[in-house]
Amino acid sequence: MTQDSAPRQRPDGFELNAPRRSLPIALLRARELVMERFRPMLNAHDVTEQQWRVLRVLRESGPLDASMLAERACVLAPSLTRMLRALETRGLIEIRRDGEDRRRASIGLSEAGTAFLRDVSPQSAEIYAKLEAEIGAERITRLLDELEAFVAALEHDDRA
Repeated sequence: MTQDSAPRQRPDGFELNAPRRSLPIALLRARELVMERFRPMLNAHDVTEQQWRVLRVLRESGPLDASMLAERACVLAPSLTRMLRALETRGLIEIRRDGEDRRRASIGLSEAGTAFLRDVSPQSAEIYAKLEAEIGAERITRLLDELEAFVAALEHDDRA
């Protein structure tokens, strides 16, 4: 074991891994390095990372209620509320209130939102293709499979 990867012993017996071998830090570093590639595209189109996730989730799933959209887009509910106002103001989404329960709403892409994604998606695909060329498509696929299994295992443990 290298000194950087060896757990450090503390007097209380709690071992603290070196930051490079810490799962939360490693996941954050990987996310940051990937997002560095996408941020210029998002900034050029005046869309935040969270807004991009919301739009992509809506494109993939169709209309959703706010709680399901927040969960699938990995966005906190208070942030989603502000985001939805901004996306609706830009005309990228439509919010349809439930006729019987005004608190419930269905959120979906507008025609302008669909056109926006159609226009921007080729740039996103180009960035992703560069990542695949650099890292390897198979390696990315394996990583995604492992992360899906990891998340499923943690969700299963939370429900047990």
